[in-house]
Amino acid sequence: MASLFSGRVLIRNNSDQDELDTEAELSRRLENRLVLLFFGSGSCPQCQAFAPILRDFFVKLTDEFYVLRAAQLALVYVSQDPTEEQQDLFLRDMPKKWLFLPFEDDLRRDLGRRFSVERLPAVVVLKPGGDVLTRDATDEIRRLGPACFANWQEAAELLDRSFLQPEDQDDPAPRSLTEPLRRCKYRPGQARPQEREPAGAGGRGGGWRRRGALLTPAGNSRVGIRGCDLPRSYRPRL
Repeated sequence: MASLFSGRVLIRNNSDQDELDTEAELSRRLENRLVLLFFGSGSCPQCQAFAPILRDFFVKLTDEFYVLRAAQLALVYVSQDPTEEQQDLFLRDMPKKWLFLPFEDDLRRDLGRRFSVERLPAVVVLKPGGDVLTRDATDEIRRLGPACFANWQEAAELLDRSFLQPEDQDDPAPRSLTEPLRRCKYRPGQARPQEREPAGAGGRGGGWRRRGALLTPAGNSRVGIRGCDLPRSYRPRL
């Protein structure tokens, strides 16, 4: 999987914006994991509605407040934002474990063409070997939430790392005196008190289509109408 970003830099969405710029670092973050490529834009209303759902989905699978062991899952935000400022604003409230490409990297445009992304938001699910497992998982994530991961894990024949100690995993949770009580109270798959699964964001009315290399609004303001397809010139030849 790291080969998809070979020779590139991925940035962690934390306060220091740590760069993963070596093959060893990329491999550590991406190998033997399902990788979600999230194509989105802060200027896209549908993306703004879907982003909190995807954030909660990711957190409930990787935050050890919810699970005893983080899922073997990585997410790379492939920005379709028109400016770097909009990209930074969109990522500001997203999990620190998310990765993203530098705004000036043309790969963020090339990936959209490579995986035939026609509208935003889109979530491409990749197997550890780089093969496509799901072309667009946005609807599945809305409907099923974290239960999606078990289905993907089985379909991808992902090697289970549950035999490893937590210290051998990435970003182990900090230890504290209250941790045993917390983990007993909030068992895997159980939401925090007073917290419910996010409601579905509904259909993709309006839709987005590609203008040049990026995906932009299709200009359709009628509610409930599917997004326009891309012009024939953008469609892959069979």
